[in-house]
Amino acid sequence: MNLKNILAAFLFAAASFSAGQTQSQAKHTFAFGDTQFLLDGKPFQMISGEMHYPRVPREAWRARMKMAKAMGLNVIGTYVFWNVHEPEKGQFDFSGGADVAEFVKIAQEEGLWVILRPSPYVCAEWEFGGYPYWLQNEKGLTVRSKEPQYLAEYKKYIMAVGKQLAPLQINHGGNILMVQIENEYGSYAGDKEYLKINEQMFREAGFDGLLYDCDPAPDLAKGHLPGLLPAVNGLDNPHKVKQLINANHDGKGPYYIAEWYPAWFDWWGTKHHTVPSEQYAPHLDSVLAAGISINMYMFHGGTTRGFMNGANYNDSNPYEPQISSYDYDAPLDEAGNATPKFMAFRSVIEKYLPAGVKLPAVPAAKPTMAIKDIHIKQSAAVLSNLPVPKANVHPLTFEDLHQAYGFVLYRTTLTGGKTGFLKLKDLRDYAVIMINGKEVGTLDRRLKQDSIELKLPAGKVRLDILVENLGRINFGKYLLQNKKGLTGKVNFGTQEVLNWQQYGLPFQDLTHLKYTAGRITQPSPQIKKGSFMLLTVADTYLDMRKWGKGMVWINGHNLGRYWSIGPQQTLYIPAEWLKKGANSIEVLELLKPQMNTLSTLDKPILNLLQ
Repeated sequence: MNLKNILAAFLFAAASFSAGQTQSQAKHTFAFGDTQFLLDGKPFQMISGEMHYPRVPREAWRARMKMAKAMGLNVIGTYVFWNVHEPEKGQFDFSGGADVAEFVKIAQEEGLWVILRPSPYVCAEWEFGGYPYWLQNEKGLTVRSKEPQYLAEYKKYIMAVGKQLAPLQINHGGNILMVQIENEYGSYAGDKEYLKINEQMFREAGFDGLLYDCDPAPDLAKGHLPGLLPAVNGLDNPHKVKQLINANHDGKGPYYIAEWYPAWFDWWGTKHHTVPSEQYAPHLDSVLAAGISINMYMFHGGTTRGFMNGANYNDSNPYEPQISSYDYDAPLDEAGNATPKFMAFRSVIEKYLPAGVKLPAVPAAKPTMAIKDIHIKQSAAVLSNLPVPKANVHPLTFEDLHQAYGFVLYRTTLTGGKTGFLKLKDLRDYAVIMINGKEVGTLDRRLKQDSIELKLPAGKVRLDILVENLGRINFGKYLLQNKKGLTGKVNFGTQEVLNWQQYGLPFQDLTHLKYTAGRITQPSPQIKKGSFMLLTVADTYLDMRKWGKGMVWINGHNLGRYWSIGPQQTLYIPAEWLKKGANSIEVLELLKPQMNTLSTLDKPILNLLQ
């Protein structure tokens, strides 16, 4: 069958799929041929784009799917995130923005197939690579290993995921074509027995269709489990892709590039990464011409909201926490609008459509607006809104306090009248240092800062250290060393500082805070509260260039972190989270408590280092 006929068959199958089937209708089959995927026995080329449901407002899932169809995609790829679905041990959540089954069903309604990636480890520039923080409280538990406690928790998780998603596989009338076990395991280790346990657990959880694994080209043989389909990441040379997969799959295909990177992500303090479309469109063209299936990572990045960004770190590079925007310079931008890259890739895909077949029109860009300056009317000092503390001789980590994310305030008393260096061993990750309620400096793990000189006034001195978890490492061996807070000794001069009070500040619920009208002169971190009226709603962007460092909530939704160092200077506010009439805003500001005015823009600033 020549390429034209293959693509005609693929489009016929896609059209029949999207022509109004429901889960109870349109039974399909999906299988591996020697060189092609086979949908209902006919060759099928997957043109897929990665999009993660927690990074997109639930209210916008369908609109993003329509954009995927308009670019020519026939498949959506997504990870499943363990720490989203089991934030605390034994407490599972598949509701609201975590309703991954609904995400898959909407894709089906929009005529899209799904590639599912529910491995407990996802990487994904996501906090702890997707692992829930509480795994670190299980003594002896080792992630990505055959350690029994890990496997026991893993099994509970994958069984819960299976209940949600196994019924949505294609062999059960759904639209999930394939399911991935583990994730780039060859870049981490090479234990085939561990991979086999993964496969067995997936089968027990009800994933009885086609399974595959994926690895970067240099690690594929190490991370591949014989018997499954190997897929390759980061390689788009058709000859090399086929050669590599043949070598690991009994000389056969089908051929799948599971992660193709048309751009890249950003981290704080480093320039915004962009890749021009003309650099990558020819590669997409050559892959499609060769009949190879592809998943672009990312098609639409969205936003890593709340505290869910991860971080990179290894022995040769500093700690690199990722920014909140996951725009990724992807074909669909952070707000869900088509970019020039989108149009360039669409033009490539259109080349392979049979005569007479046309893609849907590209939906118009969403309207944007700049709103009037927002003047803050209320303030709450963090130091005046502390919960009941937990006392301990030595500092306790976030994990000791059973706190996943956010901040912890560490408090103790020093004998004053002297000058010396305060040293925080293994600070994770960012500390605001305060003496008698006044901010005197900061320490930043990114910059390998762990010491600050303090000049203490006479008498008893209150030392407060507000520590922020900037994101657990999501890749590499340091997954196993990911506790947060003050994780080592604290010394002042030559003496160890003891007898600490720990105040957990996860900032999940701001309703208990006690605000005062007007400004607070206290030079320490504050939460600001304001409101604004809207006659109409549209996307907008908070301009945080004049502010310091912190987080913002709109109508109760955590928009993510801002930090004046850049490159991200704006926070995206989706129209879906605004309302006509009164809207509320809260800002946690660590460094510039004097700020009291917020402005907005009608476009983002993602490329400004300060």
